[in-house]
Amino acid sequence: MAFRYAVVAVLAVAVTTFTLQNTAPTRIHFLVWTIDAVPVAGLVLLAVAAGLVIAGMPLLFARVRYRSRLRALETRVSQLQARDSQGPGQPPPDPHQ
Repeated sequence: MAFRYAVVAVLAVAVTTFTLQNTAPTRIHFLVWTIDAVPVAGLVLLAVAAGLVIAGMPLLFARVRYRSRLRALETRVSQLQARDSQGPGQPPPDPHQ
């Protein structure tokens, strides 16, 4: 885990160094829009932020899916515990026989 943090830190330093050294204004063309005098640093930081958002979306969807599954399993455990606490029933079969 520490190795991952080190890699992220090195990349963050590299991006920061690049943006601080490239502050010259540039022109941006995107589809029908044109923006003049945008610093390259701002463009790079915007691209990094967009990349983080795009990369984080699948993680968000997975988290929502796992939480939903967790709630369903917790409900099932509660139902089984309530059934078991209602009274003596037949003991569960021994899986080792």
